[in-house]
Amino acid sequence: MIPKRIKLGDTIGILAPASAEDSIKIDEKLNSLEKLGFKIKKASHIYDKYGYLAGRDEDRASDFMDMFLDKDVNMIMCLRGGYGSMRMLPLIDFNKLKSCNKIFIGYSDITPILNTLYSKLGLVSFHGPMATTDLTDTFTLESLFNTLIHGVGSYDICNPSHIPLYSYGSSNTEGILVGGNLSLICSTLGTPYEIDTTNKILFMEEVSEDIYIIDRMLCQLKLSGKLNKCRGFILGQFKDCIPSKEASFQLDEIFYHHIFSLNKPVLWNFMSGHDNPKLTLPIGAKVRLDITGKKISVLHGVVK
Repeated sequence: MIPKRIKLGDTIGILAPASAEDSIKIDEKLNSLEKLGFKIKKASHIYDKYGYLAGRDEDRASDFMDMFLDKDVNMIMCLRGGYGSMRMLPLIDFNKLKSCNKIFIGYSDITPILNTLYSKLGLVSFHGPMATTDLTDTFTLESLFNTLIHGVGSYDICNPSHIPLYSYGSSNTEGILVGGNLSLICSTLGTPYEIDTTNKILFMEEVSEDIYIIDRMLCQLKLSGKLNKCRGFILGQFKDCIPSKEASFQLDEIFYHHIFSLNKPVLWNFMSGHDNPKLTLPIGAKVRLDITGKKISVLHGVVK
């Protein structure tokens, strides 16, 4: 299911499915979005705080449903990540959303929602900026708008020219794109929302984790059979993922051990994750890993 594209003047619904945020910062960021040329509609509980969450699970789930069913909302953008999205997943009635083909975008803790929208509804959603993201970054904003406004046909995604995108392997491959934050991917294993990687292109990114933790999570995915089932991989930003001890592996050694050793096509150092620029990726879309051209080719329109 392909969502309807947005245009300037449309209404962006702002949803907080995970952690809470300071009300002053919320208003500052939403003012910035309005200045880009959009109307803003806030979810009912966007300012709520319940422990470290942006409100009670049932209230955040209710906001989620309301935003999808609200005919005045053209696109749903998550406020921020943090923690909490998985807690509300069992409270979502996905059957009621089968005809709600609108844009949904977020990253980090939003990962399980993105992949569940594809697995349960077949809906293409977007791993990309949230309301608290720095949208003054030129490449981030261009990628966002090029995807959500102009992504009606096939197109390519490349790193900015000054940032190298590396490749491993000698052949291209195609598959449905799934994935997101590595920690959250692992957190779905053994649950009804477990990620399906069979014949998929798996995208992974992470932030502020020690190298041994990255090792452990990739090992978990390998032992669960998730990595071997993939057709290829995209490794995004692994921001501040450095060893805490002198005697340690480096990140590329962990990638070689768990990913490159599978002898499948890999693009790595892709600019999507917890740093700038944040390039927008269509989760649930069919893509090709162009190993020689060092780019991601999206094989069909992701908005209509």
